[in-house]
Amino acid sequence: MNNSITDIKGILVGQSENRKALTGCTVVICKKGAIGGVSQRGGAPGTRETDLLRPMRLVQKVHGILLAGGSAYGLDAAGGVMQYLEEKSFGFEAGPTVVPIVPSAILFDLAVGDFSVRPDKAMGYDACINASSAPPMQGNYGAGTGATVGKILGYKQSMKSGIGTASMQIANGVIIGALVAVNAFGDIVKDNKIIAGARTIKKGPLIIGKEKYFADTLETMQSLAGRKILSYAAKQNTIIGVIATNAALSKEEVNYFSDIASNGIALSVQPAFTMFDGDTIFGLATGQVKSDINILSAFAPKVFSRAIINAVMAANPIVGLPSHNSIITN
Repeated sequence: MNNSITDIKGILVGQSENRKALTGCTVVICKKGAIGGVSQRGGAPGTRETDLLRPMRLVQKVHGILLAGGSAYGLDAAGGVMQYLEEKSFGFEAGPTVVPIVPSAILFDLAVGDFSVRPDKAMGYDACINASSAPPMQGNYGAGTGATVGKILGYKQSMKSGIGTASMQIANGVIIGALVAVNAFGDIVKDNKIIAGARTIKKGPLIIGKEKYFADTLETMQSLAGRKILSYAAKQNTIIGVIATNAALSKEEVNYFSDIASNGIALSVQPAFTMFDGDTIFGLATGQVKSDINILSAFAPKVFSRAIINAVMAANPIVGLPSHNSIITN
């Protein structure tokens, strides 16, 4: 066990990024396919191929999941993932060829780096070439390259986040793994303490937020200044990720598993699931061992929450934005 989603046999992760433009993408590949599901609880999603993941739809298995920066432009990277999988003959059998099923979700990072550069088909293909069973790099990689958190006071008062992963082995050899790119509107909390988020504005006698380092988004939202700022707050935030297991689950159960796993956001983000966020969690079940959906659901939020924390703690500062590990070392 490497505390990674790739602890699940058959799951590969690849990443590609443009470090100058500060954007990238991350792909999860299941060459043999996995039963897929989705949970979409945020108010501002950017997605592709999510409807087919719902119960009562024909397609059961997916072959890849794409997480990307670049806002809606980043969905183009899914074409590169499909090209790679088609070349390898992995996909839904469709007569003379295969059609790889690659549900996708994006996050908004256009305000951080060069907005004219976005994840595209070539970047998606490169991420697939880089895919392996090794633990993926965390922090400023892939879809997390331009990710930030704590944006109630604007990007200049936010902090750097990134991409993170985690895993847990439970009864009977069942493994749950998570991979998440954290671009939340709210603050990230661990043990009821903020570890990354909106930072207090201090200009002469003017103070917006608490007088200490962190503004505390929940407190700021209740203030007169915060209520006014909220109407202008950026609607360009999201947490996108994957929760996976080696258990055998039906399509209905994978959708439930995804939805329950998203409760991990509420454990780690304050506030969670705002109308400013596009939170989207994909579920995968590779079907290697038997398990009870109730046991899986009990632990999935914990694993997803840990991946969120890992994403933030692994991030490094960029373009004037501090990160968790930069403030604790200063």
